[in-house]
Amino acid sequence: MPMTVDFKKRLYPGLPDIARHFGTPFHIYDETGIRKTASTVKEAFAGFAGFKEFFAVKALPNPAILSIFFDEGFGFDCSSVPELILVRKTGAIKEDILFTSNNTSADEFKEAFGHGGSLINIDDISLIQKLPGIPDPVSFRYNPGPLRTGNAIIGNPVEAKYGVSHDQIVDAYKKMLDLGSRRFGLHTMLASNELDHSYLIETARMLLDLAGRLSEKLSIRFEFINIGGGMGIPYHPGDKALDLSAMVDGIRAAFLKFYDKQGYEPNLFMESGRYMTGPHGVLVTRVINRKETYRNYVGVDASMSALMRPGIYGAYHHIDIYGKSVSDVPAETVDVVGALCENIDKFAIQRNLPKVQINDLLIIHDTGAHGHAMGFNYNGRLRPKELMLKKDGTVELIRREETVEDYFATLNFEKDVFKP
Repeated sequence: MPMTVDFKKRLYPGLPDIARHFGTPFHIYDETGIRKTASTVKEAFAGFAGFKEFFAVKALPNPAILSIFFDEGFGFDCSSVPELILVRKTGAIKEDILFTSNNTSADEFKEAFGHGGSLINIDDISLIQKLPGIPDPVSFRYNPGPLRTGNAIIGNPVEAKYGVSHDQIVDAYKKMLDLGSRRFGLHTMLASNELDHSYLIETARMLLDLAGRLSEKLSIRFEFINIGGGMGIPYHPGDKALDLSAMVDGIRAAFLKFYDKQGYEPNLFMESGRYMTGPHGVLVTRVINRKETYRNYVGVDASMSALMRPGIYGAYHHIDIYGKSVSDVPAETVDVVGALCENIDKFAIQRNLPKVQINDLLIIHDTGAHGHAMGFNYNGRLRPKELMLKKDGTVELIRREETVEDYFATLNFEKDVFKP
């Protein structure tokens, strides 16, 4: 189910006033819904000896959002220096921060080790030589290759640029053991937006089986396994939601089996982003044009630069027309488009919507993850503002819109000419 009924009840009564006050377009996030999901996840996994959710910062890197998760006791999954800086400003310290490398430079590792450090998750065995010290603990991102299948977003593991291969994984841990590491974790990330709980259970089993083999072969214990993110949300109306309870039960059974065989139980880590914030954000945009040629086009004041998932993935995002429904307004089939000079700049293609008019407000659902965060400036288009609908009913600006001055800021520099 896209955008929860409760979020609608909180947002829609005041939406026209919010749009008039702040101007469109904007992403707006629901603090109440985010905190409720955070509580649901913590309660679901409370039966594990050690569970921690590391919010995937890439999904929604706004300090106001990160502060909510820090307050809820979550850690943070980072993969860049700016992300590290962002989460440290919340008060997060070493074991609150998981740095998962990917084509990582020595300088990035240096930053991950600095300022109190972080949990280091290494993407490739060749990166060991770039480490400025011995991670404590250390984990590797495991890529099982042909032993597993991925999905449309992550892709076939054999073709994925991520992770240590099955044939390399023993050697990777042996190298760190020889260098002096004594604390270990194990990580993988095989799916994105997965609604089949059995896939996530199997991922946990896979890591536990591998951890058991590594424990026996190298005489090491694993402090944690990290099954990554990938918990999905139902973007289409009528989609069945992820069965979180069944997922937890299946993973718990796998942990008990591991304990019976190995005599110890690692902590369980996850790094969900979309599941935590996706349904709790919407993009609000206003209709500014209609065009009727070979198709009917509805032009809005947001572009793909504010939400690129439909363009790059063909992703579906449900759309409401404020104050209208097909039950009381005649329907029409339209493409909802932005202003970029790209034909993929479409929020919806041949979508059946209530008859749309100039100045109507469109609410594009489920933009609370990988929405604003994936924005860009092609065509000189500027990214929109972000708002927070707070628990007390007030609405707060948590990121201003970009300006023309921002766009030209990187062209203000001291002249530097070099002749080799």
